[in-house]
Amino acid sequence: MATATALLKNYFGYPAFRPAQEVPVQTLAEGKDVLAIMPTGAGKSICFQIPALMKSGLTIVFSPLISLMQDQVDGLRVQKIPAAYLNSTLTREEFNKIMYYVREGRIKLLYMAPERLASSYFCNILRSLPISQVIIDEAHCVSQWGHDFRPAYCDIGPFLESLPKRPVVGAFTASATREVEEDMKRLLGLTKARVHVTGFDRPNLSFQVVQPDDKMAYVLQYVRAHSHENGVIYCATRKDVEKVYGELVRRGIKAGYYHAGLTDAMRKQQQENYAYDRVQIMVATNAFGMGIDKSNIRYVLHYQMPRNMEGYYQEAGRAGRDGAPAECVLLYSGRDVIIHKYLIEQSVEEPQRRRIEMGKLQSMIDYCFTGGCLRRYMLTYFGETVGWQHCGNCSSCNGKQARRDMTREAQIIFKAILDTEERYGASMIAAIVGGVGTDRIRRAGYDRLSVFGALSGVDEKEIKGYIKQFIALGYLESSLGKYPTLSVTPGGEAVLAGTQRVIEARREIVRVRPEAPRRTKTSAGAKGGLFEHLRQHRKKLAEEAGIAPYLIFSDTVLIDMASLRPKTLAELCEIKGIGEAKLKRYGLSFLQAIAEGERK
Repeated sequence: MATATALLKNYFGYPAFRPAQEVPVQTLAEGKDVLAIMPTGAGKSICFQIPALMKSGLTIVFSPLISLMQDQVDGLRVQKIPAAYLNSTLTREEFNKIMYYVREGRIKLLYMAPERLASSYFCNILRSLPISQVIIDEAHCVSQWGHDFRPAYCDIGPFLESLPKRPVVGAFTASATREVEEDMKRLLGLTKARVHVTGFDRPNLSFQVVQPDDKMAYVLQYVRAHSHENGVIYCATRKDVEKVYGELVRRGIKAGYYHAGLTDAMRKQQQENYAYDRVQIMVATNAFGMGIDKSNIRYVLHYQMPRNMEGYYQEAGRAGRDGAPAECVLLYSGRDVIIHKYLIEQSVEEPQRRRIEMGKLQSMIDYCFTGGCLRRYMLTYFGETVGWQHCGNCSSCNGKQARRDMTREAQIIFKAILDTEERYGASMIAAIVGGVGTDRIRRAGYDRLSVFGALSGVDEKEIKGYIKQFIALGYLESSLGKYPTLSVTPGGEAVLAGTQRVIEARREIVRVRPEAPRRTKTSAGAKGGLFEHLRQHRKKLAEEAGIAPYLIFSDTVLIDMASLRPKTLAELCEIKGIGEAKLKRYGLSFLQAIAEGERK
């Protein structure tokens, strides 16, 4: 792979591929199809951009969002790589000019949305081009069992079959269950492709689940404590997006907002404001999800629990793409579950699909209530075998939870479920053990059960919280559907028999206090010094060029500059992430900025 490595060093400034990148790069370079499942931040783009430079023909990249195409093409152009995109923002003249360049062989990578395949005229044009490689980014969108199903992706497979000569095909996604993986292979014609599943773990990300007594107060306090950092705040609804955004702006915090209810022009403006660091915080629904290619996001807050683990891991994974430490904080409340169940019931008509969505939601609830390592839970969900029990970088492992013996409470609840023949859900069981003498309970005779009122001193909401945790711990199971019922697993039966104890980690309610929450490693050092001077210099250059600052250099490159303090272009070139094109364009400017910063 000497040629590929040389291109990597020349264009991107890295001496070697990451271990996760080697297989897809080599496979595509050898002219073989690949299906790569790699987490956000693993460097998927380089995996097909380098092979594109090695091939004589055109590489077509199907990408889901306009903003994502623009970010990638802008980044390639900065590296002096001939790339272009086709989307609805182009005028007829601009479109014709790009197609002329494509026919002339002056474009190596052409980005477009799969919706363009709906035009038979345009497909005929594509069939006349020397296409050597086709890449499907966010390939999970082809599966109706995935979390971002997009019907237009189903047109890619037939389009590939219609080409005079089938090109090399690469499909890339950040997360996929076994069912989604099988769909991608079948629908994209990749049954013989090499499947490359790299580890999902992102050690630089710190995961937390907290239950604030006041979510808005927690957000405001957190944002103030990270005032020199870029962050994203995800909300479940448009109403909450506008509410959180309004509160931030009212307090003088530079923030933007993004949801599907905005006009195309407004969404584009908000996206650019965030990409170009005109605002530091973006408050958004998941409509903002795949459109973020910003490398220096230091935190992602989820104002509500997301609907499924795939969406959560992808959204949280937008933090720390540059490899530097970042935080992912999920703010949980019982209302989140109610909202998502309502949205699923209202928007998902097909029964099997609804059951799948409810099952994914339950897995997300279990994540919020598990007493074990959060990172381990996520990796296990995605089918990864994990040999360790504690990561030391999540709210379960770093001592933020009080551990206690819950065996007595568990035995009472489990017995109530069995005594009522596993016919009821959490509300009924909580009422029985809480000693609530409703007419329904008295008519059924449940007020005469030995466990009736056994937890009468505990609030009903807290009892339901116990039940959710016991489900997450595997002692109980909850059926799916409109009226879920509880059943006791073999593990729960062992607890009843007295052969197993229940030691659970209780997530405390976070009381918002005047002192600031814990900061990331980068936030403490980002407020001044040479790093901040270089960051401001980068922002100035980006404004002059009309591009996003992170497309010039990532935060990790600036951190290395501030640490190593190179004096010559040769020394600067040794820093990872500085390729030949960027060295020529920005090298002297940053050497001067380093010298200026040292004199201050």
